[in-house]
Amino acid sequence: IQITTDKKRYGKIVTIVSGFESGVDVKKIAKTLKNELACGGTYKDQMIELQGDHQKRIKSLLVELGFEEDSIGE
Repeated sequence: IQITTDKKRYGKIVTIVSGFESGVDVKKIAKTLKNELACGGTYKDQMIELQGDHQKRIKSLLVELGFEEDSIGE
């Protein structure tokens, strides 16, 4: 799983979480992350986009959701 940030239009920053295995419910994970981080976002093509820079907190949240810490890269 890769965690990166990207600059969108008007200088807005989004955090992108990608690299999920097939069979993982990306919609459910996106909803949980948005609730925990109190931000907006979307999912498409096995990729989650969250509004804002959340690189510091997102790894621990993914581990809580059951992903292995070794499989999460930044």
